[in-house]
Amino acid sequence: MKQLAFLLCLTIMGFTTLQAQTANPQQYKYVFTVAKDGTGDYKYIQDAIDAMRVYPLAPITLYIKNGVYNEKIELPASNTDVTFIGESVDKTIIVFNDYSGRGKLTTFTSYTAKICGNRFRAENITFSNSAGPVGQAVALHVEADNALFVNCRFLGNQDTIFTGGETARQLFVNCYIEGTTDFIFGPATAVFQNCEIHSKTNSFVTAASTTQGKKFGYVFLDCKLTADSSATKVFLGRPWRANAKTVYLRCTMGKHIVPEGWNNWGNTANEQTTFYAEYKSSGPGADITNRAKWSHQLTDKEAANYTLNTIFNNEGAALPVNVKWYQEQGTRAFVWPVK
Repeated sequence: MKQLAFLLCLTIMGFTTLQAQTANPQQYKYVFTVAKDGTGDYKYIQDAIDAMRVYPLAPITLYIKNGVYNEKIELPASNTDVTFIGESVDKTIIVFNDYSGRGKLTTFTSYTAKICGNRFRAENITFSNSAGPVGQAVALHVEADNALFVNCRFLGNQDTIFTGGETARQLFVNCYIEGTTDFIFGPATAVFQNCEIHSKTNSFVTAASTTQGKKFGYVFLDCKLTADSSATKVFLGRPWRANAKTVYLRCTMGKHIVPEGWNNWGNTANEQTTFYAEYKSSGPGADITNRAKWSHQLTDKEAANYTLNTIFNNEGAALPVNVKWYQEQGTRAFVWPVK
C-alpha cells in the first residue's frame, strides 16, 4: 500500500512539473546576445546555445555582434526554432580550422558549424573554415529541415557546405559560397536563390547524393557562377551517389564552366541514373552546344515546376509542412538590441 502511494505521489509530481514547463513559457529566456567585447549575455556562441531551452515553447533568437568567433559550434537536433542574426555579414564571422585527417577527424566532423535543430534561420553571418587547401574541410554542416540562410557567406575550399539529412529541405538566399572541389555536397533538397557561387580552382561545383525516389535535389535559381582568374575548367556537378539531381535555372555562368558542363565521376552507369539539367541560363559558360548528351534542357512546362512551393512541398514527406518557412526571407524585422 505504501509502495502504491509512493508511485502515485511520483506521478502527481511529474505531472505538475510537466504542466509547469508547458504552461509557463515566460519563465524561459528566448533572446540572447553574444559579443566578443563582453557587452552581451555571452562571449562565445556555443555558451549561448548551451543555455537555450531544448524544444523551446517559443522561437529563440540569438543576436551575434560583430567579431571573429574562433570556435567550433553545434546546434543539436533538440534545439529547434532557433534564429541566428549577425550584426553584419562581413564582420560577424564564425571560423575554425579543422579538416579531415587532423587526428581522428573525418569530413563529417571537420565542420566549423553543425546545425541539426529544425526550423533554423541564419542571417548576416559568415561561416568559414580556414584550414586551407588540405582536403575536406567543412564550413557548414547542416542537417536541419526547414533551414533558411539569408545574406550569409560560406568560405572554404574542398567541401565547404554539406547539406545533410535525406529528408531535409534547405534554402540559401542572397548568399556567397566559395570553394574548390565539390564545395556544395550532400543528400538534402536544397535551393540556392540569387546566390554567387565562386570556384577557386579547376574542379567541380556540386556533388549531390540525392536519395533515390526524390523529385528534387539541388536547384540553383537565378544564381551567378564566378571564378578566380586561374580557374578555367570547372564542372557544374558530378554525382557523389548514383541518383544525384542538380538543376540550374536562369543562372549566369562565367567562361570557367567547361563546354560539357557535367561529369559522370568516372562511371558511365551514372549517366543513366542522374538528373542534371539547365534552363535558360546565360553567359559564356551557358552555351549548351557541347553539353554532355546525357544531361537535359528543361522545357518551359518542366521549368514551371521549379518553384519554392513545388520543390519544398514535394519533399520531406516524413515531416509536416506546417508553415511556408521558405517565404520568410525578408519578411521579419529584426531590431538590433541595444545594451
